Amino acid sequence: MILRGRAIVYGPDVSTDQIIPGKYLKLTEEEAAKHALEGLDPTFVTRVRKGDIIVAGKNFGAGSSREYAASALRIAGVSAIVAPFFARIFFRNAINQGLPVFECAEATTVQEGDEL
Repeated sequence: MILRGRAIVYGPDVSTDQIIPGKYLKLTEEEAAKHALEGLDPTFVTRVRKGDIIVAGKNFGAGSSREYAASALRIAGVSAIVAPFFARIFFRNAINQGLPVFECAEATTVQEGDEL
């Protein structure tokens, strides 16, 4: 499988509460996805396109074990996430939810909008 997409870049320590705020956990996954990354970037759901790739700093997905964090990003259209290091629980949840995650030390050199 080859993934190609536009980079949407975030810094380090993005938490699961920023990915999907707790107040949306009672919604269906599809409804919750409409609020993906709202806690960090309120414009995310209006600008994400199917196939986009999130590129972030270290420790992406820190915080509570929230499966909705990974599924909301996948449903919103994210095809993969690249970061130097992931919080272990998020890493496992992403795999379980069918969202490819790649650890790459050079991830922080990627610029917003780069084609990957």
